[in-house]
Amino acid sequence: MSVGNIIEGIKIGMLASIPLGPIGVLVVQRTLNKGHLSGFISGLGAALSDTIYAIIAGFSLSFIIGFVESQLLWIQIFGAIILILLGLKIFYTNPAIQLRRQKKKSTSLLQDFLSTFALTIANPLAVFLFLAFFASFRVVGTENTAFDNLLLIMGVMAGAAAWWLILSSLINLFRSRINLRRLFWINKIAGSTIIVLVVLAFSIWVGQEYLF
Repeated sequence: MSVGNIIEGIKIGMLASIPLGPIGVLVVQRTLNKGHLSGFISGLGAALSDTIYAIIAGFSLSFIIGFVESQLLWIQIFGAIILILLGLKIFYTNPAIQLRRQKKKSTSLLQDFLSTFALTIANPLAVFLFLAFFASFRVVGTENTAFDNLLLIMGVMAGAAAWWLILSSLINLFRSRINLRRLFWINKIAGSTIIVLVVLAFSIWVGQEYLF
């Protein structure tokens, strides 16, 4: 059962990370602008956040889930505002200026990591996503030991990290073909995509929660 749990955890971690939402677009943009390592480290920030929500879902921390449910609207609004501001920042970023700044000072990988962690942790709906995954895969139950659950969570972290490594590696293959003009338009497209995805997701959630 223990080996099966870690394998199922890897599957869940990858499946939860694959949809290219705002964080995925951000990882792509950072890989193209800053390099493979920056994109991968940014993805690890999101993977850590997903792991925390997987822990909450896997160990059924009812108090935290109850708090998230009671404050869901405000948390969603806060997260949407932050992501929209991020999209605007990327949209208006001049790649030439950005490259000059990178030459003057080393890129902070810690900042890349913490920024995506903060953005992902601001989306509490992830805890319900993992609850759904765990229920579908039937990997959480009363017969599980604490060690089984620990291996499951480790699998989720490994699966999420593996996806971000794959994505950043694939994007990095095309990085050498990207010039400043293309970077300019990539920033415009990435920024606009983040804003559209956030507004669309928030609108759908509000519609389902309050209108139907």
